[in-house]
Amino acid sequence: MENTVNCKVDCVDGCVLDDRCPHKEYAAEASKFIEDTSLDKMIEIAEIARMKKLTEPPKWVIPEDI
Repeated sequence: MENTVNCKVDCVDGCVLDDRCPHKEYAAEASKFIEDTSLDKMIEIAEIARMKKLTEPPKWVIPEDI
């Protein structure tokens, strides 16, 4: 079953694999970050990321079959 689980779709309401989840360590890290970081700090981090994205030059993708 582990090979057929699409976490983005199947685990929207919670992990369906429980203790067998290969991403369990990341969930623990995310929970710790949420617990230890104030909402104001999270907003500041998001704003820095948004400004970085707005100021970086455009990336051109040229298809190989032209």
